[in-house]
This record gives sequence, C-alpha cells and structure tokens, in this order.
Amino acid sequence: MTKITDLTRKIEEVMEKIDFSGVVLIKQNGDTLLNTARAYANRSDERLNQPDTRFGIASGCKIFTAVSICQLIEQGKLSYDSRLADVLSIKFPLWDQGVTIHQLLTHTSGIPDYFDEEVMEDFAELWKDRPVYSMRQLNDFLLMFQHLPMKSAPGERFHYNNAAFIVLGLIVEEHTGHSFTDYVEEYIFKRCGMSSSGYFVTDRLPGNTAIGYMDHEDGSWTSNIFSIPIKGGADGGAYTTAPDMIRFWEALLSNELLSQETTEKLITPYVHEDGETFYGQGIWIDRRGEDLFKLHVMGFDPGVSFMSSVYPNHNVQVVVLCNKESGPYPITLAVEETLMRQPDSHES
Repeated sequence: MTKITDLTRKIEEVMEKIDFSGVVLIKQNGDTLLNTARAYANRSDERLNQPDTRFGIASGCKIFTAVSICQLIEQGKLSYDSRLADVLSIKFPLWDQGVTIHQLLTHTSGIPDYFDEEVMEDFAELWKDRPVYSMRQLNDFLLMFQHLPMKSAPGERFHYNNAAFIVLGLIVEEHTGHSFTDYVEEYIFKRCGMSSSGYFVTDRLPGNTAIGYMDHEDGSWTSNIFSIPIKGGADGGAYTTAPDMIRFWEALLSNELLSQETTEKLITPYVHEDGETFYGQGIWIDRRGEDLFKLHVMGFDPGVSFMSSVYPNHNVQVVVLCNKESGPYPITLAVEETLMRQPDSHES
C-alpha cells in the first residue's frame, strides 16, 4: 500500500502544481491504483470533470487508423508493401509512385503534410482561411496537400505526418465502403466495448464531454471550437474516456482486434525517432537499453492534451486525459518515477 500512497501523493502534487484539468487512471495487474478527476469539463457552467468524462485525444487516435489498415491487410485487401498508387484511386500528381502502406504507417513516406510541425507551430493558424465547420470528411483535407511536392524520398527519414494518416483513412473508406469514422466505431470501438467513444462534432457534443480550453497570458480563456476541425478523422480528433482507453489496450494486446502476428508487427520499433524513442505503426515505443519499456500514444491540439501508456514489464496501464493544452507529460513522468523505480518496481 505504501507505493499506492506515494503514487497518489505524487500525482496530487503534480496536478496542483500545473493546475491540471482532466482525468488520470492508473491500473496495475488489473487493479486500479488511481482514478481521479480534477477541475471543470465546462467552465461556464462549472461542471466538473468525472472519471468517465469524454475527452478529445487529438493524434492519440492514429493507433485506431493503424489497426483499421492492419485489419484490411489481414483480410487480404492490402499488404504492407502495397503502393499507394495501386490501392487508392485518388491521384497525387507530384508524389513518388513508390510510396507504400508501411511507409505511411511509420511516417517515413516523404509525402507533404498539411500541418508540418517542422515549419508550423500553431494548429489553429490553419483555419484562418478555411473554416473549421467545413472540415467534416477526410476528402475535405485533400486540397491542403494533394498537389504539393514530396518532402523527401520514400523511406529516407522519419517525419511525423498527419496527411499520411488522412491518406490511410481514405484507403479504409475505398476498400470498405464505410466512412472512416463509421468503420472505426463499428470494428474497433464496438468490438472493444468502448461504448462512450466516438468521432463527435464539436458543435453537438454528447453529454459528459469535456470542452477544450486555451488559457491566455492575460488570464482569460477561450474554448477550442474555432481552432480544431468540427469532426475528427484518421489523423486525430476522436473522443474517449479513461476506462474506454484501458479497454482498447486490453483488446489490442490480447489480440482481439488483430492476430498475434499482426499485433507484433504493429508494435515493432521500425524507426528511431530520438533518444530511446521509436515508432511502430501508429504507436510510439520507448526502450530502456535493449528492453521494451513502454508502448504509448499521445495527442495535442488547441485545448487538448492526451497521453496513454502501457508498461508490459510492470503490467501497468496509464491514461491521462486533459482539456487544456498541457498536463499529461509531467503526470506520466511522475507515474514512471514512482512505479518503475528500481529495485523495488515490482513491490505492492
């Protein structure tokens, strides 16, 4: 119990220090170590966040896109080596014809991005000339990158790429006959029992959903309704709860969504990003030396920040959902420092 007490005290200290707004859920060996909510889901109405409140997770849902593609590969509709030009009827006139599914999944395709984090910082800037309420389907993003030239040669380097996952979502739509969001809700969320999750529109959010907020230097704040696309898609923007995210991890890692072989490919560290961090297919992977330390996903948008991690060697699962622009990283770090410290990391 000492470790749980230490963990609770440490997380509460961090939440207070950073004025955290959101939900933290930590489980180990199937037992809940911490399940807490803090601050407001709706500031105007002073409606508090609850442990089962829905939050946007931005790019954290790229893993759902990767799983969708891998399901189509298992069905024989695609392969990892399939060329984009052979599996999608939409044309990209300036792109290399050798771009593959695997390269799109691992951010190594070299295609241009509509939000290039190497040259842009503010995601909200994208929507000054293009109203967010018009961004309802994956096709709506095409004009932002379809006719741009390649950024690098296919397979040359890792470059985090939102457009690559838009393209993957378009492939899902073409080969299933479903809209991308309908496909994920039917073949991932429903299969996992993620009954509170979905791709909701920002001007018609369901009950018990946190509104995203941006705090300004003068002490004022605004919601993010004019700063993110009205509906999420293959590169980001789903909503989920902490319990639903745990359900996803459990289903994925027990091979309920994909076969064991395909799941192992998904979580293989294909590309070295920086330090001990690698990238698989829609998922980040951290090593400690030669050993796997954690599998994790994360997402950051105006008014949204999210991190969720699985530590296989410790049988720990962590979900941090936040309706502000920062917060999950220091909490995740505090969890690691408390639960994964050596040599007593396996004590209760």
